[in-house]
Amino acid sequence: MANPYRGEVELVLDGRAQKLRLTLGALAELEEALEAGSVLELVERFESGAFATRDMLALLYAGLRGGGWCGGMAELCAAEIDGGPVGAAQVAARLLAVSFALPGGGK
Repeated sequence: MANPYRGEVELVLDGRAQKLRLTLGALAELEEALEAGSVLELVERFESGAFATRDMLALLYAGLRGGGWCGGMAELCAAEIDGGPVGAAQVAARLLAVSFALPGGGK
């Protein structure tokens, strides 16, 4: 079970629950993969809705790697994600939300 106090969310991939977490290393890889100048630029891209499917996949992949998943991007692209594209987008949004906000709306 994912722990939001650790910045974790859950994604069901090929019928198996996986934890996602944006560690500093995962964020650095994500910045590089998406050619973003900063974490703020990444968050703004997603908040504005100006993201592509590849951006969402890169975010999910970074979160999976940060959560300890050992698969590759090709495996993620070939996997069945519960909820399809909409479910993947919802998980990606939750991952960003728990990574950059305290649970329960605290500051």
